[in-house]
Amino acid sequence: MKDKTYDNADSFAKSFDEEWQKVDSGDISQKIDKVIEILSDHPFVISNPENARNIAKFRIYSLKKFV
Repeated sequence: MKDKTYDNADSFAKSFDEEWQKVDSGDISQKIDKVIEILSDHPFVISNPENARNIAKFRIYSLKKFV
């Protein structure tokens, strides 16, 4: 199941979290851009790019998940 991605926010969030740990960048905004670029073929990013970015920001800033 790890290799499966779905066109929904939960699938994107899981993929985002995994990629976030791999990307090295001091600037959070640039790191978000880089991770979304890496996930550009994820179904949720393709169908909902604005919401994908909003979810990424929410995970970083509101949940303070990685800060």
